[in-house]
Amino acid sequence: MTEPNPKADLLRYLQEGRDALLWKLDGLSEYDIRRPLTPTGTNLLGLVKHVAGVELGYFGDTFGRPFFDGERPPWWYTEDAAPNADMWATADESREDIVGLYQRAWEHSGSTIAALALDAIGHVPWWPEERREVTLHHILVRVISDTQRHAGHADIVREQIDGSVGHLKGKDNLPAEDRAWWENHRRRLERVARGFASG
Repeated sequence: MTEPNPKADLLRYLQEGRDALLWKLDGLSEYDIRRPLTPTGTNLLGLVKHVAGVELGYFGDTFGRPFFDGERPPWWYTEDAAPNADMWATADESREDIVGLYQRAWEHSGSTIAALALDAIGHVPWWPEERREVTLHHILVRVISDTQRHAGHADIVREQIDGSVGHLKGKDNLPAEDRAWWENHRRRLERVARGFASG
């Protein structure tokens, strides 16, 4: 029988979301990874930048283990930061900069997770006072949820760019059908939806 290892289980799901997000950048131009493809500007590189900040804040500041030694980047979550500054890459921020920051965030998160028990107490400084006290377990679940949510956004954005789909590299979780099948499937869904358009 396999011994339960809740921390390892949580880390596996966190890493799956991380890997999925980075995979969505593969093979795309600088333009395509930065393209805003929703009315609110959702773009692939911005999603990676955002989740890097999420990890650095929740696994760093929350547990008294800050990542930044001294001055923080101008997009960091402060009163001076421009709205939504963590959701897009400036012309001065390269793919390598942001992906590198995200991967360093993994290392920083990993050291926090390894050092603390799941019931270790932290304090989220940007949450309301009555909710600030949390456990590492709570924060792991929170960050997994956020990462997987944004990996889902990345799925949709990438499909809009070049039609590429899938959950993970080599594991797309979709029926193995050809383009004609998918086009027919989409038309069928559109016909059903139109049946409700006048109602």
